[in-house]
Amino acid sequence: MGGSHYDRPPMTPAHPTGVPEKPTLDGIEQRWMERWRADDTYAFDRTRERADVYSIDTPPPTVSGSLHVGHVFSYTHTDVIARYQRMTGKSVFYPMGWDDNGLATERRVQNYFGVRCDPSLPYDPDFTPPFEGDVPKDHQQVSISRPNFVALCRTLTDIDEQAFEALFRRLGLSVDWSYLYTTINEGSRRASQRAFLRNLKPRAPGQPSEAYQQEAPTLWDVDFRTAVAQAELEDRDMPGAYHQLAFTRSDGEGEVVIDTTRPELLAACVAMVAHPDDERFQPLFGTTVRTPVFQVEVPILAHHLADPEKGTGVAMICTFGDTTDVTWWRELNLPVRPIIGWDGRILPATPDWITAPDGRAAYEELAGKTVKQAQKRMVELCRDHGTLIGDVRTIQHPVKFYEKGDRPLEIVTTRQWYIRNGGRDADRRDALLARSTELAWHPEYMHHRYDNWVSGLNGDWLVSRQRFFGVPFPLWYALDGDGNPIYEQLLLPDESALPVDPSSDAPTGYTNDQRGKPNGFMGDPDVMDTWATSSLTPQIAGRWEEDHDLFARVFGDTGMDLRPQAHDIIRTWLFSTMVRSHYEHGHVPWTNAALSGWILDPDRKKMSKSKGNVVTPIHLLEQYGSDAVRYWAASARPGTDTAFDEGQMKIGRKLANKLLNASKFVLSFPEPPADATPTATIDRQLLGLLHTTVQGATMMFSGATNMPNLPGYNYAGALELVEGFFWDFCDNYLELVKTRAYGGDPSALATLRTALALLQRLFAPFLPFVAEEVWSWWKNGSVHTETWPMRFDRGTGVATHDELDQFTTPNTLAYQRAVQVLASIRGKKTEAKLSQRAAVAQCVVTAHPNFFGPLQGAGSVRHAEGDLANAGSVAEFQYIGDDAMAPLACSVDVVWAPVPPA
Repeated sequence: MGGSHYDRPPMTPAHPTGVPEKPTLDGIEQRWMERWRADDTYAFDRTRERADVYSIDTPPPTVSGSLHVGHVFSYTHTDVIARYQRMTGKSVFYPMGWDDNGLATERRVQNYFGVRCDPSLPYDPDFTPPFEGDVPKDHQQVSISRPNFVALCRTLTDIDEQAFEALFRRLGLSVDWSYLYTTINEGSRRASQRAFLRNLKPRAPGQPSEAYQQEAPTLWDVDFRTAVAQAELEDRDMPGAYHQLAFTRSDGEGEVVIDTTRPELLAACVAMVAHPDDERFQPLFGTTVRTPVFQVEVPILAHHLADPEKGTGVAMICTFGDTTDVTWWRELNLPVRPIIGWDGRILPATPDWITAPDGRAAYEELAGKTVKQAQKRMVELCRDHGTLIGDVRTIQHPVKFYEKGDRPLEIVTTRQWYIRNGGRDADRRDALLARSTELAWHPEYMHHRYDNWVSGLNGDWLVSRQRFFGVPFPLWYALDGDGNPIYEQLLLPDESALPVDPSSDAPTGYTNDQRGKPNGFMGDPDVMDTWATSSLTPQIAGRWEEDHDLFARVFGDTGMDLRPQAHDIIRTWLFSTMVRSHYEHGHVPWTNAALSGWILDPDRKKMSKSKGNVVTPIHLLEQYGSDAVRYWAASARPGTDTAFDEGQMKIGRKLANKLLNASKFVLSFPEPPADATPTATIDRQLLGLLHTTVQGATMMFSGATNMPNLPGYNYAGALELVEGFFWDFCDNYLELVKTRAYGGDPSALATLRTALALLQRLFAPFLPFVAEEVWSWWKNGSVHTETWPMRFDRGTGVATHDELDQFTTPNTLAYQRAVQVLASIRGKKTEAKLSQRAAVAQCVVTAHPNFFGPLQGAGSVRHAEGDLANAGSVAEFQYIGDDAMAPLACSVDVVWAPVPPA
């Protein structure tokens, strides 16, 4: 998983380079990327104790093609936090992982190479894929062995992962790349299998194990040929139709009519159901009817989930049309009559429960057809038999899909592995709900999404998948004398033998020549759901049970410090990680969860690959620069969905350029004497405003336990404060003070250098490239290993700042009033269409007397009179007091100086 920094020598700090003649943003990313890599600027110091470490459970992006602008958006948020924490003195554990196993990767491999996995085929050492991208639409995928397919998965993910790393480095992520992991590498397989083996063993006598296997109805994707978990579902509005079908009463007393959207499942019908309080059907409960066409006798039963207001009030129960059918089947103890196979087609063999010759003939017409084809033919058969009543009524209705799938899910009966998650156990559910209260949520309202999800679970976590490129379940089954698996007789490896592959490794006490033979063994054929691996990212990144020292420093007894992620996977990644940590460690996996919103397209729709509306980021980074794109991302409030906006990137580039030019301007003045200190009122007040800005930005990042309205992790609020001060500094203070600075005034020079040093550090988390660039002109080392300008005690809400504490002041009115007058003078010149250098003979300022105030009060605009005169080219000021004016208001009139003859 990469090396360690334990014994690395300290790097020689970089020395100031001097201000370039023509500063530019062009090319700075490549230069600083190389320098940071060479200097190990972001190396994690694993000699630090847990209390001095800030550890991040970084999301491993799915390796399924290319990163999009949504990744840039959310990963920037994490990086801003990481950089801030590093500057506060923490040793930041900021690893990266690639989520490279799972359905998304397999689908990409299928589409890229034009192949499909058939595990029954032998390995072909000379296999060459028919395509490498640009597969024709009419191409029939070539079937290949599982080893060949897995090899192609590894080939393509290696290519993608290199591109991912290059883009993230270009974005400026301060990751320690030596801790890179993938969810399919040996360490990840070992951790995933170890955790599962522990889930299989009861934690205490008399307790059920957390993992169990069961033959049960399963939501099934017919294209991927795999089970799908509840958390991976999404409803999509699809066209459908209601069909009224008549069931003949077995007593010959008429018919019972239903409305159904799934007439193709008539052959799978096991009962009819109505609400127990529905008087229309109460006399029929306990009687039977015969199904249309197939003439199979089924009972009419009562159940409270039947809706009297839906359709005709009575429904048919099929195995299985939807999840309500599963509930009815389970609670009414009904038989299983499946007719849809794993490929989404009607099973070829005529079921033995259909005995009527006409019914068996009708089924033979359906056998082998897809669901859509079978539905069309079934409707024709019902019409021919006179059991279709009236016209078919078209509708739009929600249909369940796998979130990455293209066809509606079916429900088939399979043997699957589950982990208990409270979906069927109130005590476990309550325990997992209680765990979430131990976590600080940013923003807090996201906590409700977790609670709503957990409270609404109706089944345990399905963790097995019938796929190929994933972590295999570490177990085998003994076979009986006939070669059939004894599912209750699990053959398990010792943890020291992990990772194992049951498809090629033999269990202890057996040899591979006994595989598949009577009294031999068979390996479990399934792999783990990708979330079953990703739910262990804190353990994988921290090298749980493999590097005890590292794990103690980054995870310890309280979990990691931060889980950053998108809000839409609270139900999957966040919850599943909580489940695994709850079982294995008895506490939350992290103490903070920071949730990012979605990126919305111009139509306010979420950007996603499936919708085809994503934007790839590389051209944005090239056009605007990495800092500008980061500025757009960091301007979004935590958890808030944000519109994709290149206009914000243009503003970000303007800001980066301004920092470049303002730094050059300030550094063009002489260096102040060693003993120089700000003494002029507006200089001290400028630094007082900077102190307030630093304090506010720090509290935005850190939060305060005694201030509920300051929960922390508000990087956008911090950026807003810093940016606001910076533009005031450039537009106003520099104009006011530059004449004194040119004249070598020690107070002005000291103030300018102090403010610049702090501003460059304040911008460093947000605009890391330009901040590093301007820092390097006049300072040793990296700005990113400098200290944040303020120490903040989150518990007490007390902030201290050695450099600025002396400038804390409640009174900055002299500076603010000077800015106000200067703006008015500028406005008068603009109205007169004169240059800002135009001379003013007299400037008359009318305001409340307090506006001018006594000089010793530090609130008088007259403290800045000399600077105002220089900045506004004013020869004389006149002040008129007006008690009727508001205390902070003023009006300015000017008398223009005569224009000298040409």
